[in-house]
Amino acid sequence: TLLKYFCRNCENPLALGEDLISKKFVGASGPAFMFSHAMNVVVGPKIGRKLLTGSYVVADVMCSKCGEKLGWKYVETFNLKQRYKEGMFVIEKLKLTKKY
Repeated sequence: TLLKYFCRNCENPLALGEDLISKKFVGASGPAFMFSHAMNVVVGPKIGRKLLTGSYVVADVMCSKCGEKLGWKYVETFNLKQRYKEGMFVIEKLKLTKKY
């Protein structure tokens, strides 16, 4: 059985353990996880945002079931060293629950 991550609010499945890239991110509510893929999410409009590691074009990510704001998706970066983040999802740890 594989580890899965769910919305803490409504238990909608959001990501698989195998898609977890990093646990070393920081979101608005504290620790956050980076995933290569996310499911059952709604991606909002693109916006420019200054984050800890520079300026990015990002899109907020919400749960498709309950509408809870979960984190963001990196759309574009202007720093070559940060380019690996493009297309990745960052979901705040406080918004997640996990099950095996």
